[in-house]
Amino acid sequence: MTILQVNVRPALSLQQQVDSQRSEETDAHQPSSNHRHATQPSNALPTHQPDPLATPPLPSFWQKIVWRLMPSTTVGRALISARERLDEAGSPTASLDAQVILAHVLGTDRSWLFAHHEYTLSAEQADAYTDLIARRIHHEPVAYLIGRKEFYGLDFQVDRRVLIPRPETELLVDAVLDFVTEHTTHCRLVADVGTGSGAIALAIAANAPPLTVYAIDVSQDALAVAQMNVTQLDERRQVHLLHGDLLTPLPEPVDVIVANLPYISTMVYPELDADVRDFEPKLALEAGPEGLDAITRLLRQAKHYLRPGGALFLEISYDQSEAVMRLAHDLLPNAERISLRQDYHGHDRLVTIII
Repeated sequence: MTILQVNVRPALSLQQQVDSQRSEETDAHQPSSNHRHATQPSNALPTHQPDPLATPPLPSFWQKIVWRLMPSTTVGRALISARERLDEAGSPTASLDAQVILAHVLGTDRSWLFAHHEYTLSAEQADAYTDLIARRIHHEPVAYLIGRKEFYGLDFQVDRRVLIPRPETELLVDAVLDFVTEHTTHCRLVADVGTGSGAIALAIAANAPPLTVYAIDVSQDALAVAQMNVTQLDERRQVHLLHGDLLTPLPEPVDVIVANLPYISTMVYPELDADVRDFEPKLALEAGPEGLDAITRLLRQAKHYLRPGGALFLEISYDQSEAVMRLAHDLLPNAERISLRQDYHGHDRLVTIII
């Protein structure tokens, strides 16, 4: 039997303050022992009136919720129960999360779950599912719980050493592939800067066989994850991992630079959702007071590593377009074209610089 305890009580220090305040109020209103005996008749009957100074029961939101899955629980019941727990924890995707996690535990896909609601979980499966739901209730991303994330039609291994690939970043891959298709005669080398899991590099390589892609990251931990994905997905051996800062590890100039660098400002970082702030690597997110430190440094290096006629593609925050466009004009004054593109939600997301 597995038991999940969701502690939704306030911090102990807050409860201690409440208890202390009640104690002080009791002392202030409590008569002395002698006075109490002198004024209360020995034959007084109990009034059964509530004591205004008695400690009231704790509000329901301070109580501990206990959830357990029995080994004989069915798929349908497990999904309903997990969804309810996730709803209570405030997950905006409770139903989807419950399905994805259970499919992972059972080694199947979501469609199988819908056709097998009466399948009963073993004790081990119930334990594993409860453990993962508990972690999700505490905001750990589903991608880390199941150890993978789909991106551009490929299945990537991910863990807390790397940023989770986002759907909007597929726009970056689209832009690079469009450029490569239009310049097939001379475009053969690409650099993916801040590769993380290797998602961008491998997605480009998988869809453009003639290319060689250098995938660069300053984090050895991130490169270890990228190596697992290269081993699994790079059948033509197009992707070469390099360790170092931005463009400096490149052995030669390239035709395309693509980068999804950190762009969260120091001020905004503490306000990120707990799913992001508490689990994804800060190194891949935060980039100084304006969120532009890494992008600025990359733009300064780019002219030394881009071949004539090359292009630079940058993912940016929705509110950085003016600042990044200005930086691009200042640091790459000879650029032939600098343009901006919005993501699927209409937010400024991609800056393209053609040299």
